Amino acid sequence: MKRISLLLATACMLTLGSCEDDLDQTPLSNGSVPAFFKTAVDFEQAMNAVYSQLRGYPDRVLILSDLRSDNFYGVSSQGVRDWDAINNFNTTLSVSPYMSDTWASDFGAIFRANTMLDQLKANGSVVSEGLRLRYEGEARFLRAFHYFDLVRMFGRVPVIDKALLPQEVAKIPRGSVEEVYNLIIGDLEYAKDNLPLNYTGANVGRVTSGAAKGLLALVYLTRSGPTYGIDGPGLASNENNKALALLNEVIDSKRYSLVSSYANVFSYTNENNSEVLFDVQYIVGNGATHPGVMVPDNYFTSLQIPFGSRGIEIKPVSNDFLSILAANDDRRAASVQTGYLVANVAENRTVLKKYISAAGRGTGNTDWPINFIVMRYADILLMKAEAILRGGGGTQADALKAVNEVRTRAKQPALTSLTMAQLLDERRREFLGEGLRWHDLVRSGTVLTTMNAWIAKEDASGKMRRNIGANDIIYAVPLNELSATPGLYDQNPGY
Repeated sequence: MKRISLLLATACMLTLGSCEDDLDQTPLSNGSVPAFFKTAVDFEQAMNAVYSQLRGYPDRVLILSDLRSDNFYGVSSQGVRDWDAINNFNTTLSVSPYMSDTWASDFGAIFRANTMLDQLKANGSVVSEGLRLRYEGEARFLRAFHYFDLVRMFGRVPVIDKALLPQEVAKIPRGSVEEVYNLIIGDLEYAKDNLPLNYTGANVGRVTSGAAKGLLALVYLTRSGPTYGIDGPGLASNENNKALALLNEVIDSKRYSLVSSYANVFSYTNENNSEVLFDVQYIVGNGATHPGVMVPDNYFTSLQIPFGSRGIEIKPVSNDFLSILAANDDRRAASVQTGYLVANVAENRTVLKKYISAAGRGTGNTDWPINFIVMRYADILLMKAEAILRGGGGTQADALKAVNEVRTRAKQPALTSLTMAQLLDERRREFLGEGLRWHDLVRSGTVLTTMNAWIAKEDASGKMRRNIGANDIIYAVPLNELSATPGLYDQNPGY
């Protein structure tokens, strides 16, 4: 799908509206669609414009999930940084740029997906029937993906399934979590049944039926998590059996397999490999920014890379995380760097290096030509073990087999028994810096006990709020959204 990446920079200039404008509007407020959808090429460009909204997703999820969790100790020491409020569990998050960016970007993508779906109904006859079904599957997958991001971050959000004018959007309140999930599940059910198993040539990287099944399984696992007494992503719905069935379908398809070397999963020369179910695509000249989000400038200097990162200062990997990652675990060498020299001055803390390549770098700190993997086969295997442990069916032997495939690849000894705590540790080791940890903790019901114990142990500077509670599990509705139509939205409790 590198051809789609070439269009990411121009997709925002299509008649669907500019990316910059999306950030300054109320949700989905770009309601004007000129007479554009007349040819097959128009539909292809519009579909690419929906994909283009994924561009900033990796940066956000690294901050809102990994940095928020016990994987990183991101307390800044060089002034107040935008991420401080996220890391420190401040209650002033309604004014955080991460809140407004996440809300606007997700709803911007949803607007584009809705526009695509509306126009497929109205003018879809200009493309072949097979392509029309595929485009609908892609648009519905991406709409579901962004709504799932929203419900995990904010809980209740407006549920909108067609392109609306700004004045129409301004009358739609937040829907219930159940309503959001109904739209997500309906979209993913359609996508899994209508998307192809795989693509060839320039289309490699588009969403597939395997990606839809994997995401739908994660949705069921998430819905099955505890409610914590809040309007968050968990509904205690006990649908782990549905997740397990979908995960087994992905495994039984034989379309995916673990890459033999953990480091090679993230190689600049091995993108779209056998482990990838879904990723965000980047190329030189229209590259990624996520490799530098967690990495300080002086680490780039130590590698003789002639540009700094976007991380500004170090967000070190936590000592607690390092304590569970064995020295001979292949994931340690591939993911983290402990200690480095800059002008003969030692930095002894540990940084995330999973996405950094001096040889593979692009033209600057906002142009890294490396894809961001959103879901991969190792996640399918470990989610299968989770579904089994949570009573979705299968046996302990089935769960062990799945987990030990992942451990064997990392050159770690096979387990002979498995608890949920062990599984969470395995997921933590496997997916450092991939935006999964906070959601794993929430889904498992362990987020409050884990984080409160971790903060007490790890926060040497004393800047993180103690005794976080259920209201901290989801984020604040952005203040600009509350102000756009006063009284339409209510704020999440605790903010």
